[in-house]
Amino acid sequence: MSNEATLHSQQEVMHGAAAHGHGHDDHEHHHEGGFISKYVFSMDHKTIAKQFLITGILWAIVGAFFSVLFRLQLGFPDTTFPWLESILGHWAKGGHISPEAYYALVTMHGTILVFFVLTAGLSGTFSNLLIPLQVGARDMASPFMNMLSYWFFFMASCVMMCSLFVQTGPASGGWTSYPPLSALGDASIGSKIGMDLWLTSMALFVVSQLLGGLNYISTILNMRTKGMSMTKMPLTIWSFFFTAVLGVLSFPVLLSGFILLLFDRHAGTSFYLSELFVAGKALSNEGGSAILYQHLFWFLGHPEVYIIILPAMGMVSEVMAVNARKPIFGYLAMVGSMFAIAILAFLVWAHHMFVTGLNPFLGAFFVLLTLLIAVPSAIKVFNWITTIWRGNIRFTPGMLFSIGFVSTFISGGLTGIWLGNSSIDIHLHDTYFVIAHFHIVMGVSAFLGLFAGVYHWFPKMFGRYLNNTLSYIHFWITLVGAYLIFWPMHYEGMAGMPRRYYDYSNWESFKQFGDLNHFISIVVIIVFAAQLLFVFNFFYSVFKGRKLTTTNPWNATTLEWTTPINPGHGNWPGEIPEVYRWPYDYSKDGVDFIPQTVPLSKDEEAAGGH
Repeated sequence: MSNEATLHSQQEVMHGAAAHGHGHDDHEHHHEGGFISKYVFSMDHKTIAKQFLITGILWAIVGAFFSVLFRLQLGFPDTTFPWLESILGHWAKGGHISPEAYYALVTMHGTILVFFVLTAGLSGTFSNLLIPLQVGARDMASPFMNMLSYWFFFMASCVMMCSLFVQTGPASGGWTSYPPLSALGDASIGSKIGMDLWLTSMALFVVSQLLGGLNYISTILNMRTKGMSMTKMPLTIWSFFFTAVLGVLSFPVLLSGFILLLFDRHAGTSFYLSELFVAGKALSNEGGSAILYQHLFWFLGHPEVYIIILPAMGMVSEVMAVNARKPIFGYLAMVGSMFAIAILAFLVWAHHMFVTGLNPFLGAFFVLLTLLIAVPSAIKVFNWITTIWRGNIRFTPGMLFSIGFVSTFISGGLTGIWLGNSSIDIHLHDTYFVIAHFHIVMGVSAFLGLFAGVYHWFPKMFGRYLNNTLSYIHFWITLVGAYLIFWPMHYEGMAGMPRRYYDYSNWESFKQFGDLNHFISIVVIIVFAAQLLFVFNFFYSVFKGRKLTTTNPWNATTLEWTTPINPGHGNWPGEIPEVYRWPYDYSKDGVDFIPQTVPLSKDEEAAGGH
């Protein structure tokens, strides 16, 4: 569909809204219709973005709080905390977390942060907010499907939240839920109804992701404004596009894995079960393979880490160019490296399985592909550093978080080179080295990217600024704290300290890390407190923050800053602006910035556009 035709169809769609006066007056951005249609079952992509963000923030508090609880156990294995019993009840008798509760906390922490915060919270928020605004569309391709995408996520959240309150407790088979532990209800107390709720919640979550992803892809491909060719799209839009493609191709595989697991649990099948004994009694299941589940899980699980990190990469690229007052370095190389990451993401899943008895020849193939994925990542890092090199940098909170992202992405990514080698991985697999690696490169980096996005686009979302002082405190405690928590874990891992253990103090070989674990746990509590400071800053600023007085507070070139301060449903009151140039014309010909909507001069046309 040509851009002109798309534009025409968008204007037709909006004609009905215009007839009701929607969006024609800057101040009249209220929908007719009550609170429910405006804020609850809203089809406006900007409102849906806020719903994803606020739900994600609430989940992040829960997920992070769980990590504080299990770090208390790891850092202070011999201490009792009487207040724990009042929170956790019989899961913490006498103020001491029980082993069952510990595994449930670890499982829910991973599930919540990987899926509900860094997948739904990150992609759901910024893909929704920025895709229509930055490509010049009135809304998503299907606003109704977009609304459903949020409500499926919300239902998944409700089911997962319910699982925390059932008598036998939530799922506790690790965030990966490997069978046979997850396939047999009698295997552990966390394999009972909590596991069924976990699987149901995750199935609803996958539906949400598919509805969202299809919408993002079709909006980017079909609804760009006049002049917005693919090579004039900001890198944010490219990153959301590749993220959505990864999700649409990999999430259904996970869903099939979960459905087969539910069959094994309740329908007497043996997809993952074979020749098992429970409490000395032989089960009738035979012929299945627990390794099959690992293949299905990691076929999503590895693209998943890029589903989490790609949107952060795109946003960091955008924030860096805006705040360095320089064009992004190597635009096409950035797009190409994202494309390469998206393809390679599907070809490396078995590096999670080097210790499952995988054929060594196959292992070598996955080692090669795993190390190859470092190349596009290195190109991106080089381009980010070159973008800020000799730039006229403004250290806004968004910019600081972006620089922090590059720092953790480098330091966390380098340890991946060790883990990508199958022979070294045999020693390091399932130790704290793996925890340190993926928390820094995926957890911390993705959160820093998320925060960069929130600080940068908060004025667009709410028409107000966040408090700068609190933002800077939040940044420094988060970045320094993250390194103090996860850097020491590399040394524990190299010494062979296994992950997922409840108490290390009984081992002579790991006793030496008692003080270090103690230290890490204290830092975790401080960093958690800093995140609560951010949450306070966020909700306070939504209502009481300093108001925006200009439509373009950062002097950026992209389209979202051409809308009114509080855009109505439909984003632009009049015509959608036409695009003439790429999104990174900063410090060009003596001009600080040239928006995408400014026509090219004769000289620029002669030079070929840029």
